[in-house]
Amino acid sequence: MKVLLENIKELVQVEEYPVLFKAGSAMAEVTTIKNAYLIIRDEVIEDFGEMSHLKDAYVDDDILLEIDCSNRLVYPTYCDSHTHLVYPGSREKEFVDRIKGLSYEQIAERGGGILNSAKLLHETSEDELYKSAMERVSEMVQMGTGAVEIKSGYGLNTDDELKMLRVIRRIKNSSPICVRANFLGAHSIPLKFRDNVSKYVDSIINEMIPQVAAEELSDYIDVFCDKGFFSVADTERILMAGMKYGLRPKIHANELGHTGGVEVGVKYNALSVDHLEYIGENEIATLKNSETMPTVLPGAAFFLNMKLSPVRKMIDAGLPVALASDYNPGSSPSGNMNLISAMGCIKYNMLPEEVINATTINSAYAMGISDRLGSIARGKIASVFITSEIPGIEYLPYSYGSNLIETVIINGEVQNF
Repeated sequence: MKVLLENIKELVQVEEYPVLFKAGSAMAEVTTIKNAYLIIRDEVIEDFGEMSHLKDAYVDDDILLEIDCSNRLVYPTYCDSHTHLVYPGSREKEFVDRIKGLSYEQIAERGGGILNSAKLLHETSEDELYKSAMERVSEMVQMGTGAVEIKSGYGLNTDDELKMLRVIRRIKNSSPICVRANFLGAHSIPLKFRDNVSKYVDSIINEMIPQVAAEELSDYIDVFCDKGFFSVADTERILMAGMKYGLRPKIHANELGHTGGVEVGVKYNALSVDHLEYIGENEIATLKNSETMPTVLPGAAFFLNMKLSPVRKMIDAGLPVALASDYNPGSSPSGNMNLISAMGCIKYNMLPEEVINATTINSAYAMGISDRLGSIARGKIASVFITSEIPGIEYLPYSYGSNLIETVIINGEVQNF
């Protein structure tokens, strides 16, 4: 199938010479083409340029669909590199507990938080989990997301972790968007192992990882390396075991303190370290010149009323930064990447251009897919969205409460909602 998007007011995040990510001052650079066209053939981007250069040869019987994008902008779809969107139910009662003054750690100590979701997940079937997760995926696509990483971690035992990962595989096989799976058996410590964490780590290493690998259920392995969760030593053991099976590390790091998560992530060449509310000069220096993407989750910090990651300091030091939703029932119950973009500008003092890079090419890198998604480049997968009529790129984060996405194209096909 051949699709022509014509009269595009502004084609955003164009790359003639694709890069894997943007770092430092380059994050403020976004190439756009005004009064542009975009040609899609089958699943890939074939060509783009100024309308004045659109040759007559392109407008022929081979074009099956023409879309007039007058007064509209076209972007690559968002890549959401950190979600937990397979879960059994909401946790609004804990939301009220936090309003009453309980901390995230206090709720977890009482068996709430992740452990609450784990209990519910044990009682929920794969079919029920799949159905509810697919509804969330559909909602995310409508808001412009074209790639998502989904983590396990609400099982906390072998059978239930495998159940979650099988659901993620079903989503990957049935959803049009790009899906990456992440095994997060080390998301929390089950109550029965609270006095013997190393025994639970043993079960992750000796039981869970071999079965996850045998069924080829995950692309990555993740650990919540933070205060009150898993230590650096625990994390190293788990990462080394996963790497033996070809699972690349990712880390939940420094959400609750300076606990060594960034350093262990870089040491084991983690694809990303995520959260980063607590990050200082030492962590920034460790991340410099590494292959690890610092990933900030504005939704979680906002929802939990936590301190904010020093994004401005990180970018000014020359680091890349990705933004993701952390869609989950307890600390960030939203997959709205438009809102995440707005938070990047409003709460973290990021420029609109920096936010575009953080939610497309850099977040694609954090998923290991920036060679084929995250920008408008010839040969990349044709996953884009068309806005409604808006003035320019500043307007999406400025108008934070409106859904300004009119049409979503995934793998070259217009999505119907």
